[in-house]
Amino acid sequence: MKQHLHRQLRIYRYVIYRETLVDPWEHFWSFIGAFVGIFIIAYIQSLHLPSLENIFLIGSFGASSVLVYGAIQSPLAQPRNLIGGHVVSAIAGVTVAQLLPDIIWLTAPFAVALSIVCMQHTRTLHPPGGATALIAVSSGTKISSMGYWYVLSPVLSGCIILFLVALIFNNITKKRHYPVKKSRLRRSRRQHLKTRFDRAKSPSHL
Repeated sequence: MKQHLHRQLRIYRYVIYRETLVDPWEHFWSFIGAFVGIFIIAYIQSLHLPSLENIFLIGSFGASSVLVYGAIQSPLAQPRNLIGGHVVSAIAGVTVAQLLPDIIWLTAPFAVALSIVCMQHTRTLHPPGGATALIAVSSGTKISSMGYWYVLSPVLSGCIILFLVALIFNNITKKRHYPVKKSRLRRSRRQHLKTRFDRAKSPSHL
């Protein structure tokens, strides 16, 4: 167990170290990608909603942009996590808002905690998803009145915009590849699952 923890720690250190080694061009494309992604969402909102009704441009998209454009090798930034994490969290948040009484000290922690468990269960962990769930229960009558439409728009539609922009600007140079299919963390996870599966199939476990 101790060796396993040390091994995981070395892997995480390696990933974090690699993420800090970013050349100036990487900064440039991160800036352009984040700018274009949020610009499109904000522009669409400006066409349909008054400036004071920031429904389509939810705050968790800003946090997602940090991952999707600035830390594209992170497992938490991959398409499954980006889209799945937000959608699962939005469903959790809306469900809490629908079932529990409108008491913020009850709905807020319950929505965030439930979204984390749901993301873990579906393997779509995406930190900004917690904010998406929180927004569903704490943003007043505008979003609460949307019900499960909140899941489709702004959440799903906004995620798709961020994802499509990421596909363009995160693959524009030879050093940027998105989605990352062969990250070291994913290989480690697959190897761990394969080892457990092989042990379960061995005669000693039958």
